[in-house]
Amino acid sequence: MFVKLSTHIRGRFVVQRYFSVQFVKSYIPKRKMTATTPKREDILLLFDVDGTLTFPRTVVEPEFEKFFYTNVKPRATIGIVGGSDLEKMFEQLNGEKILNEFDFIFPENGLVQIEAGKEVGKQNIIQHLGEKNLQRFINYVLRYLSELELPIKRGTFIEFRNGMMNVCPIGRQCTREERNMFAAYDDEHKIRAKMIAKLKEEFTDIDLTYSIGGQISFDVFPHGWDKTFCLRHIEAYHKFKEIHFFGDKTDPGGNDYELYIDPRVKGHKVSTPNDTKRILTEILNIK
Repeated sequence: MFVKLSTHIRGRFVVQRYFSVQFVKSYIPKRKMTATTPKREDILLLFDVDGTLTFPRTVVEPEFEKFFYTNVKPRATIGIVGGSDLEKMFEQLNGEKILNEFDFIFPENGLVQIEAGKEVGKQNIIQHLGEKNLQRFINYVLRYLSELELPIKRGTFIEFRNGMMNVCPIGRQCTREERNMFAAYDDEHKIRAKMIAKLKEEFTDIDLTYSIGGQISFDVFPHGWDKTFCLRHIEAYHKFKEIHFFGDKTDPGGNDYELYIDPRVKGHKVSTPNDTKRILTEILNIK
């Protein structure tokens, strides 16, 4: 097969040039093959807060915050899944502006669901467990802590949230120095792990899960109400091609563990915001 490529007029004669299709193909410049850039709505990036976007119980660093909103947000849908309540997220991530910056916010392991800045769902541990079981649990915890010897104790040993309870042996009113001291003491003496073991023995008849997060406390919630709970909301209303999760407490017993190993998610273990930045730079090809 031949195709006409050009016609030239020379005087009174018309000269037409024909070439074979194979010849033509061999001289057409080949376009470079480039990987398709994923759309923002195709990828969801979920982040723990402490140890992932911030250092423990500190405010996000300005340099990291600028990198995150300038380079990450335009490339992917972003959400946070924290064990703390919304107020503590505000404290660490520079206030209520996160309601506009993040597509999804899941406080309390995702038991509160916020999308596009508006609360769209909430679970209630009181209704789930009942007042009788709650009082029995709280009384046991307070009795246990009253007999527990620690280098120091402060105030607020149980913090009640919508979908969970947070138990803090040293008391949440400790200073940053006292927090760091207890974290080192707990690493050596396993205060939280031993207390959880006792609670599991005592409350075998109640469907409770215990999850260590942060430096000084652990969360208590019904089975299945861990951080994977946020996926129920996401999958019900959205279809992402990829979901990534970044967290630091990814070992068994840590409050990032269940979401980190979930087969629906690509888990990334980090220790600091610096790790998070490095991995984000790689997977999003940020220059």
